[in-house]
Amino acid sequence: MKKAVIILSGGLDSACMMSYLKKGYQLYGVTFAYGQRASQEIKAAKRIAKLLKLKEHKILDIGFMKSLYGESNVLTSTKKKMPSTFEYSIVVPIRNAVFLSIATAWAFTLNAELVAYGAQKGDTQYPDCRPKFTRKLEAALNQGEIDGIKKKIRHKIKIWSPYSEGISKSDLIKTGHKVLGNEIFKTWSCYLNLKVQCGKCESCNNRKKAFLKTKIIDQTKYNN
Repeated sequence: MKKAVIILSGGLDSACMMSYLKKGYQLYGVTFAYGQRASQEIKAAKRIAKLLKLKEHKILDIGFMKSLYGESNVLTSTKKKMPSTFEYSIVVPIRNAVFLSIATAWAFTLNAELVAYGAQKGDTQYPDCRPKFTRKLEAALNQGEIDGIKKKIRHKIKIWSPYSEGISKSDLIKTGHKVLGNEIFKTWSCYLNLKVQCGKCESCNNRKKAFLKTKIIDQTKYNN
């Protein structure tokens, strides 16, 4: 079976994306501790990795990124108020480029053919979620291993996201719910690190809206 390296955040989109790809690939997951406020998502990632029986799951500590990011965004800095709707303060500078570069390094080592992350078509306001970005990064990373690819030492890597196929968050939820059942409600979307998800931040609000569209009753525990 072909191999895929999956960026598993512990959130709804990445868990459902893995459910979508599970039939066609042997899955290897990588989760990043990058200094995010919501460290609860790492616990959720561990649970999902076990449920979906990943071939291997790595949790990589790149917490030094927090010192580089400083106060540039609200996901790593606690000095700014967490918005309930999209503001550019939510964007962590080229976070996905960092994640995808590391994941692709592992993928080349494994001779995997796919690297995937959970960007979906509702992520239009995030530059590093757009398919245009994905295509350019894919080309650059393959160019960085072009000699190995030509010698057939490495497989050419495809970077894939649900967004690249026009798949929405609600579409992902439908697929994920079929595979994960009620475990889907234990994924972690919240930008904060509370005992339960806050229900007020932009990510929690997007989660609620997506479940409403699916007509699947949202059993997620929220703080409000």
